[in-house]
Amino acid sequence: MFKKLDPKRKYSEMEQDVLSYWKENETFEKSIENRDKSNAYVFYDGPPFITGVPHYGTLLSSIVKDVVPRYWTMKGKRVERRWGWDCHGLPAENLVEKKLGIKDKRDVPKVGLEKYIKTCHLEMVQGGSVWEDTIERIGRWVEFKNAYKTMDKEYMESVWWAFKTLHEKGKIYEGEKVLMYCTRCATPISKSEVAMDNSYKVVTDPSSYVKFELEGEKNTFLLAWTTTPWTLSANVALAVGKDIKYVKIAITDIETGDVEYYIAAKDIYEKENSLIKASLVDRFSKSEDTVPPIVPEVVEEIKGSDLVGKKYKPLFEDHGENAHRIIAGDFVTTEDGTGIVHIAPAFGEDDYVIAKKENLPIVNTVDENGNYIDGRWAGKNVWEINKEIAKTLLAEEVVMKIDYIQHEYPHCHRCDTKLMYRAHPSWFMDIEGQKQKMLEQNENINWFPATFKEKRFKNTVETAPDWNLSRDRFWATPIPVWRGEKEDGTVIEKVIGSYAELKELSGQELDDYHLPYVDKITFEYKGVQMKRVEKVMDCWFESGSMPFAQFHYPFENKEKFEENFPGDFISEYVGQVRAWFYYLHAISVGLFGEEAFKNVIVTGTIAGSDGKKMSKSLGNYTDSNILLDQYSADALRYLLMSSPLLNGEDFTLIDKDVSDIQRKLGTLWNSYSFFVMYANIDKWSSDDTKSATTGKNLLDKWILSELNKLIKTVDENMEEYNLPGATKTIMDFIDQLSNWYIRRSRRRFWKSESDSDKQEAYQTLWTVLVEFSKLIAPFTPFVADEIYRNLTDEESVHLADYPVAKEDLIEEEISKKMASTRKVIEFGLNLRAENKLKVRQPLSELLVFASKVELGEEYLELIKDEVNVRKVIQTTNEEKENEQLKQKEDNEIRVYLNLEITEELKLEGDMRELVRFIQSARKKAGFEIQDRIQVNYKGGEMIFNKFSEEISKEVLAESIENITLTEEFDYSQKISVNGTEVEIWLKKVQ
Repeated sequence: MFKKLDPKRKYSEMEQDVLSYWKENETFEKSIENRDKSNAYVFYDGPPFITGVPHYGTLLSSIVKDVVPRYWTMKGKRVERRWGWDCHGLPAENLVEKKLGIKDKRDVPKVGLEKYIKTCHLEMVQGGSVWEDTIERIGRWVEFKNAYKTMDKEYMESVWWAFKTLHEKGKIYEGEKVLMYCTRCATPISKSEVAMDNSYKVVTDPSSYVKFELEGEKNTFLLAWTTTPWTLSANVALAVGKDIKYVKIAITDIETGDVEYYIAAKDIYEKENSLIKASLVDRFSKSEDTVPPIVPEVVEEIKGSDLVGKKYKPLFEDHGENAHRIIAGDFVTTEDGTGIVHIAPAFGEDDYVIAKKENLPIVNTVDENGNYIDGRWAGKNVWEINKEIAKTLLAEEVVMKIDYIQHEYPHCHRCDTKLMYRAHPSWFMDIEGQKQKMLEQNENINWFPATFKEKRFKNTVETAPDWNLSRDRFWATPIPVWRGEKEDGTVIEKVIGSYAELKELSGQELDDYHLPYVDKITFEYKGVQMKRVEKVMDCWFESGSMPFAQFHYPFENKEKFEENFPGDFISEYVGQVRAWFYYLHAISVGLFGEEAFKNVIVTGTIAGSDGKKMSKSLGNYTDSNILLDQYSADALRYLLMSSPLLNGEDFTLIDKDVSDIQRKLGTLWNSYSFFVMYANIDKWSSDDTKSATTGKNLLDKWILSELNKLIKTVDENMEEYNLPGATKTIMDFIDQLSNWYIRRSRRRFWKSESDSDKQEAYQTLWTVLVEFSKLIAPFTPFVADEIYRNLTDEESVHLADYPVAKEDLIEEEISKKMASTRKVIEFGLNLRAENKLKVRQPLSELLVFASKVELGEEYLELIKDEVNVRKVIQTTNEEKENEQLKQKEDNEIRVYLNLEITEELKLEGDMRELVRFIQSARKKAGFEIQDRIQVNYKGGEMIFNKFSEEISKEVLAESIENITLTEEFDYSQKISVNGTEVEIWLKKVQ
C-alpha cells in the first residue's frame, strides 16, 4: 500500500515536511558521501556580503547553483557545496560606521581603530542567519556550518601567498594612476564595482566655456569647455587635435571698439545653433536689443599642429616652466565642447597619461576628502562649490558663459557619494601583460549563453586596465609589504607570503592579522627597520582567490585543490561578468596559467511586476517568504529556470506566472494522487514486477516513448548547461500525462477485472511517475522526492541515479501519429464549440483528410471517443460542399464534422448528461471513488431503459430501479436533463 494523500494539505506544507525529512535523515550529506571522492565535480560558490539580505536576485543564482549540482550528483559525481561569506570591504565598514556614528574616514581614528576593527569582526560573526533560513526554504543544498569567510586567518594567508607569488612573477607593481575615487570613503573605487550595480546617476553640472589667453598675442583666447570648473586650479596644459582645423574669431566691443580673438574648432563653431557663436554674442551684447547686432567674424583658419607648442597665461598659479602650453592629444574630438581640452593630470585619465608623455607637472590641489588644500577655496569640498566656482570665474571674466547640463556621472556603489577621478598611488596587477593569455584561456570555457564568451567577457578582457589591488581603508586583508629606507635614501622592500615567513623575520605571531595588530609587527631586514605599507586589499582580490583560499592552499589541502582545478561550474548574474568572473580569471591565469572555471551560466536580472527595479517603496513585488508560502519553492524554481533569465535576459516577475506554474505542478500532483488512490483500491504493488511494461497498449507505448524522448532532451541540454532547453518541455509532458494518457486510460483503472491490460496500465503509470520524478528532481526537488519516496519506498530521489533514455522505447512514428490524432481532436472540439454543441452530445461522423500521415484503427478510436462521434473515417477524397458538414484545417490536416443530430443521438446525449449529474451527486454524497451504489429514479424512463447497462458501469451502480425511495437513502436530487425532469436517490451498497 502507498501512503494515502491528504487532499487538504497545502503544497507549501508538503515542502516543509520534505525539508524536515531531509534534515532529520541528513539526505544532503548522504548525497555527497555516497559518491566516490575520486569522481569529484567542483562547484565554486561566489561569496555574498554577509551584511546583505537575500533578495530575488540571490534566490535566482542560488536556485541555479542548486539545480546544476543536484543534476551532476545524480549523474554519479561527488559535488561538495560549501557556502562562502565576503566579509571585508566597504559594505561592512559602512554598516559599522552607521553603528558607531562615524560620518567619514577622518572620524575612525577618533573612535579608535581597534574598536572599529573589533566592531567589524563582531558584525561579521553575528550576520548570516537570515540567509540560512531563506536558502534552505528554496530547497538549496549547501554546507553552511563549514562556510569559508574571507576574514578568516587561514583564508587571508592564502591571499598573501597569491599576492607574493604574483609579485615574484613580476605581475604586481606599485604606481600612480588616475582612479575613480570616493571622497567620503577616502579610497579608490573600481570601475567594475560602479558598472556592476549601475551606480551612474543623472546630475546637473555647470557647462562652462573658459578663456585661456595666449602669451604674446594680446586679447587672443583659446576656448576650452568643462563641467568641472573645480579642476581649473590644477590646469597645466591645453590639448588640441593635430589634424583638426581651428578658426580665429574676431569680435568687436561696440562701445569701446576693442577687438578680442577667440580660437575654437571650426566644425563645432560652424554647426547650426553653435553654442560657441551664441556665447560670443552674449558675451559682448550689452542688452537684448543691441544695435547694431554683434556679428563674430572668422579672420583666420589654423591647423591644430600649428597651435602645438604655444604658451598661454595661467588662470591661477604658475605651475612651472613646462606647464601652460598647448599639446597634441589623440583623444580630442569635434563632437562636443570646443575642440580644445583643458588638462588637469591629477583629475583625468587621459590627462594623466598625456602628462607623463609630455613631462607635464601633476598638480594635486585637493585632499583625500575632496577638499581644497589651499588657495581661496581652502577647506571647501569641490562638489559643494563646483557651481559657485563657475559663477565666480564668470564674474571675473575667466569663464565666458555658463549653461547647466544634465549627464550621467558615477557615484560610490556603497555610500552614494559623487565620485571624482583622482591621481592616486596604489598597487596594481599587470593585466596588460597577460591579456593575450587570458583571451586564450577564455576559449576553454563553456559559456551559457554563448554570446557572453565572445562579446561581453572578451571585450572586458580586451579593454581592461591594470587592476588597482589596493584600498586606503581598514577592514580588509592588509597588503603584505614591509618597507624601510636606508640612510642614503634607498628604499628596501619585503613582500611576505605567509605567517611563518613573517614570524621568521620578526619573531612574532598573531591570532589576528587585521589592522591595527599587524602594523605593530616591525623587523630589521638588510640593516633597515621595516614597517608595513598603509594599504589593504581590494575585496575582489579576496573573493577572486576563493578557489584556493577556501582550502588554505598551498599550506593545506594541496593535493585536493590541484587535482580538482579548474572548477567545473560557476554561476552569477550578468553584472558579475565584469566583476567576479573577470577577477577569478585574472588571478587564475596570473597564478596558474589557466582558467579558473570550465563552465559558467550567466543569468539576467529580475524586475518587479511593473518592469522596474524591485523596490519596497514602489511595492512592485511580493515578499519572497509570502510568495513561497502562497505557492511553492518548486513553482518559483521552475519558473525562473525556464524563463529568459537563463538566457542572460531580463525578466519581469509576476505572481500570476508563479501561480500558473503552481497550477501545472498541481496537475502533476493530481496524476500522482490518481495513481495512489486506484493502486490502493486494487492493492497493486510495484513489487509485482520491477521491469518496465511490455507496452502492448498504444497509449502505454506512446507515453513511454514521450517520457524517454523527454529524458534524452533534458539530459542533453543539462550536459550543455542549457537550463531553458532542459525545462521547456517538462510542463508539456505533465499535460500529456494527465490530460491525455491518464484521461484516455481511466477506464483501464476503473474496470473491475484485474486483467493484464489493467496491470500494464498500473505498471506504465508507476514507471512514468518514478522516472519522471527522477528527471525533475534537480528542478523541483520537493514534489520529486515526495512522489519518489512514496512510490518506491526508497530513501530519497536525490540519492538515486539520473534516468537514462531507453532508445528502444522511443517510437517516433507513434509520436507523429499521436500528434496528428490530437490535432484532429482539437479541430473537432473547436468545431463543436463554434457551433455550441456540448461534447457529451454524440454526433454521427467525423471525416479526416490527412495527406502526410495515415492513422490506424487505434488512433481513429481515440478520435471517436474524444470528439464523441459514432464513426471516424480517414479519406483521401475532398468533400463537396454540404451544409451539415463543417470544416477546420491547417496545411497538413483537414477535418469535416457532421452536425446533424438524430433522435437516437439526442437520447444518447441525454444519457451522458444524466451520468454527469449522478457522478456529481456521488461526490456531494461523500462517497469514496470505489464505493458501489444503488440508484433509484423517477422520470427519464426512456433514458434509463435504453442505457441502464452503460449508466451502471459509469457510476458503479449495483442496481438501477424505477422505484421511489422515501427513507434509508444517502442522497437525493432533482435534476433537469435537457428539459426532462428526473429525481434520483442514491444509497451506498454495504
